[in-house]
Amino acid sequence: MNVHLVDGTYELFRHHFAVPTHLDPDGIDVAATRGVVGSLLMMLEDGATHVAVATDHIVESFRNDLYDGYKTGEGMDPVLLAQFPILEDALRALGVTVWAMVEQEADDGMAAGARVAADDERVERVFICTPDKDLGQSVVDERVVQFDRRKNEVRDAAGVRAKFGVGPESIPDYLGLVGDTADGFPGLPGWGAKSAAAVLGHYEHLEAIPALAKDWAVDVRGAVKLATTLSEHREDAELFRHIATLRTDHPVGTVDEWRWTGPTPDFAAWTKRMGSPGMLTRAERLASQRA
Repeated sequence: MNVHLVDGTYELFRHHFAVPTHLDPDGIDVAATRGVVGSLLMMLEDGATHVAVATDHIVESFRNDLYDGYKTGEGMDPVLLAQFPILEDALRALGVTVWAMVEQEADDGMAAGARVAADDERVERVFICTPDKDLGQSVVDERVVQFDRRKNEVRDAAGVRAKFGVGPESIPDYLGLVGDTADGFPGLPGWGAKSAAAVLGHYEHLEAIPALAKDWAVDVRGAVKLATTLSEHREDAELFRHIATLRTDHPVGTVDEWRWTGPTPDFAAWTKRMGSPGMLTRAERLASQRA
């Protein structure tokens, strides 16, 4: 079997900015929700059997306690924010497993799911459905891969290295040096993608990088300045690495619990609310075919 772990937050953002407004009978915009539910139904129709969706039910997480500049919900479109719980309920009605993350983030939920799926010998391949570079750290050889559904691109361990210059195990260290503007932490001054890839491509982890540039086994432009910066700001780099390291301890259940068996009785009301009654017919037909 294959497992598909979906970044519900990314999907909601993507559809929010791509589809026109659609108001339900109460005047609430559910356009992005309808888009994501339709997208998941298409995934099921294309053959996905074991599916789970992780969402950021609360934008803030434990990482906000670690670093003041970490991302928050400030400035986000309230129409978008309001659809997170709506999406979660709609997907549950479709019969899809949902991990609505509160203390942790959607990325952590997917990382936890990937760990559980990888430990199950019955699972042939795990598709982590997000382009988010953070999830590169969860990739394992060709068995646990990232899948960008919009571009229809699969990225295995070799693909991670080709894109970032480091293997999956070094992604948190890489982000600790270069930062992640989307998540709100800056990395170290002067350290960019090329220098971080060159150094970590050889040493893999921060603690293995020699303190003095003269001891580096790789030739990097501005090595002395980079080494000095790392020495002076090592605690920051380690903090940012910690922030970038995904947790895998969220209780996600077992792979068998993620198997889609059909919509719940509530899905009819949801398809009516979303103005898409055809989704109910499609879901029921697919469930009947799989029974």
